[in-house]
Amino acid sequence: MSIHLDTLSRLPRGRHAASRQVVWESQRGRMLAAMATAVGEKGYGAVAVADVIARAGVSRRTFYEHFDNKEECFLAAYDAGVESMLAAIDDAIGAAASDGPLAIARAGTARYLETLAANPAFARTFLVEVLAAGPRALERRAAVHARFAEQLAVVHRAARSASSSSGARRTEPGPHVFRACVGAIHELVTDHVLRRGAESLPSLLDGLVDVERALLLEAAPR
Repeated sequence: MSIHLDTLSRLPRGRHAASRQVVWESQRGRMLAAMATAVGEKGYGAVAVADVIARAGVSRRTFYEHFDNKEECFLAAYDAGVESMLAAIDDAIGAAASDGPLAIARAGTARYLETLAANPAFARTFLVEVLAAGPRALERRAAVHARFAEQLAVVHRAARSASSSSGARRTEPGPHVFRACVGAIHELVTDHVLRRGAESLPSLLDGLVDVERALLLEAAPR
């Protein structure tokens, strides 16, 4: 997640006081980070609004000016973290675009693991606690998996293009194959977080690239 409580600076006061918009954004950012931290530490079911406002340093009234309830705050924190992570992965894929399909896959997967490892509270929220947050959270999760599947499809199309230029032709798998690959990666990453924590997730890189290669990058030529 891109918002960290320990990096938020105190807002200016007096003549240089921050605008209302800056204050609003700072409050919201602190609450989103606080929600991710609290859920990562205690689990979604055990977290109360009181946990969020205590960590964020805001009043209960301020909380309800931003969110209707705990669920709304959780979903906003989930969405913010996902958008930050997907953007980071897109950047990594773009930077490796000229290095070949396997390098692209490796770069995107490495950035995914690094982002989660750097944000262990969000990693647990994103991978585990979202399952306990109700139907709306599960809908968000399904939509995110679909977006990850599309990222994998982009990498595979790059592989097809490279193969075509060398004389080989490869068919593109159906959408269900990309979703299955996302599911396999998600299962391995979640298991690692539950057993060993998020900080060591980058150690999974070679294994996850093997999964992507086997399912997507080594499809039989047509």
